[in-house]
Amino acid sequence: MQMSQEMILGLLIPFMGTVIGSAFVFTMKHQMNQKLQKSLLGFASGVMVAASVWSLLIPSMEFSAHAEGITKILPSALGFLAGMAFLLAIDHFTPHLHLDATTPEGPVSHLSRTSMLTLAVTIHNLPEGMAVGVILAGMANGHIGIEASAVIAMSLGIAIQNIPEGAIVSMPLRTAGNSRKKAFLIGCLSGVVEPIGALIVILLTAWFTPLIPYTLAFAAGSMLYVVIEELIPEASEGAHSNLSTIGFALGFVLMMTLDTLL
Repeated sequence: MQMSQEMILGLLIPFMGTVIGSAFVFTMKHQMNQKLQKSLLGFASGVMVAASVWSLLIPSMEFSAHAEGITKILPSALGFLAGMAFLLAIDHFTPHLHLDATTPEGPVSHLSRTSMLTLAVTIHNLPEGMAVGVILAGMANGHIGIEASAVIAMSLGIAIQNIPEGAIVSMPLRTAGNSRKKAFLIGCLSGVVEPIGALIVILLTAWFTPLIPYTLAFAAGSMLYVVIEELIPEASEGAHSNLSTIGFALGFVLMMTLDTLL
């Protein structure tokens, strides 16, 4: 499959969000401003929810529109539930992700808290990269109806979400005694799995076109799990939760507008 400019941007934009977040280690002493963090989390949540519906689930169902009866919705339903189950399994077997790096220690582990945070963020980045890969593959498969604008918008939404995640990897590493440069590089590396995961999905989908409705819905289930389990609880907890609500509304409307009009 030939890589277009839109596909390259779709692969790199989410990773750049992690890079930007990791770079906060050079400018901030402890953690990201709470108001900014909640606004970004809310905005990213809105974008990802809208993208899951208009860019993933609806194209998934349209791909099977020619089928009859239950088979018309079955690929989308099974893919969506599989995506949810996949992230549920990840959360069960790996450290739970918290965006507040100052929270108390979690369950007893042979890993340090910074190692657990790095591992959690890295693993949670994988399905987000897969989601980008799926929508890129859908765009390349012209008759599905996914436009380049939807790809860029969803990539931007994931990138915005990756900013605080990059920060919670690099900043605790700096607090633990690592140099700013080393903390920044490790933070960046936690996001490398996203373009790798996207490329794997693109290559697989190119060979298995009938799987597209399943993979689109799988990506939607994975993304909505992250929103429900991670982003919204973190954005709504404590003070300034109204900022996350406003951010959600703006992100949702922006993504809905881009998908509908463009």
